[in-house]
Formats: sequence, C-alpha cells, structure tokens
Amino acid sequence: MMRALYDWAIRMVESPYALPILVVVSFIESSFFPIPPDILLIPLVLIRRNEAFKIALYCTISSVLGGYFGYFIGDVLYDSVGLWVLNHYNAVAQFDKFTQSYHEYGAWIVFMAGLTPFPYKIITIASGVVHLDLMVFIIASLFARGIRFFFIAWLLWKYGAPMKTFIEKNLGWLSIVFFVLLIGCFYLIKFL
Repeated sequence: MMRALYDWAIRMVESPYALPILVVVSFIESSFFPIPPDILLIPLVLIRRNEAFKIALYCTISSVLGGYFGYFIGDVLYDSVGLWVLNHYNAVAQFDKFTQSYHEYGAWIVFMAGLTPFPYKIITIASGVVHLDLMVFIIASLFARGIRFFFIAWLLWKYGAPMKTFIEKNLGWLSIVFFVLLIGCFYLIKFL
C-alpha cells in the first residue's frame, strides 16, 4: 500500500500542478484529510531540489491556514462537523481527556503535535473547541509546521539523490517507523 501511495505521489509531483496539489493537501490535512503533506513534499523536493525552501514555505503557510480552518471547525462547527471528524478517527474519548490539558499547555500541545506524525487536525479542532488564544495557536503552528517542513526540505536539499535512494530502498521500514510513532503519539495523548 505504501509503495502504491509513494508511486502515486511521484506521478503527482511530475505534473505541472504539483505545487498547487501540495498546497491543497497541506491545507485540508490540517483540518480533515487523513494523508499528511509529507507524502507529496518529499518527492516534490527531491525532483525540484533548487526550489526546496520555496516548497517548504508554501507547505507551511497552507498547513497553518488549514489549521486555522480546523480551529474554525472546532470553534463554530464542533457539534456538527467537528464531532463527525473526531468520530471518523475514533478519537472522541481521547479528545475529551485531551481538552482538559489545553488550558495549561495549549501552545506546547499545538507545537509538539505540529512536529510529530500525530494527526494535526485533531489538535486544530481541539484548539477551536477550547478557544485557545488564536495568536498563540497561529504562532505555535507556524513554528512547528515550519520547523517540520523546512527540516525535511533541508535534508532533501542537502542529501538529494542518496536520500531518494534511501527512502525508496527502505520504504517498508520507514512506513513501520511512521506508524509506530503515530501510535506512540496516540498512546502519549491518553496520559496527558
């Protein structure tokens, strides 16, 4: 499955619409879409290494704007759309426990979730539900998403072809590591 997703991403980034597709995926992933933008970011930077930081900037800005949309869902549409998204991810129970920590650690929660494979959409919606200060949310999101996407872009810019070979050769193991980190993040949230 990961190989098919990777091959699809490679085909997408070879299209003249690759950057707009990345922008859309980055936006919707921050509020409801299950596939992280990294799936497109990585091959796009590998193919267009000279534009690596421009691509990371577009990905960061669209992700934060999508996060603001997720915040809006939590703030205004929680009873309808927000609950639907949380139910879709079987995250209502964790979400209820998680919101209790928001008042004390909101900025750090947003920041850490923005760096990790934890579904960022849950954090954006939670931020809206608990009415986390909007400037705190935006600043934490900009730093976290920026660090994440610019670090990926820098790695791929610096190491280029060897990194592509490494990713393609180890896609199975990298997928396992990603899912272990994802499950670990969910497990960690249970104890917050």
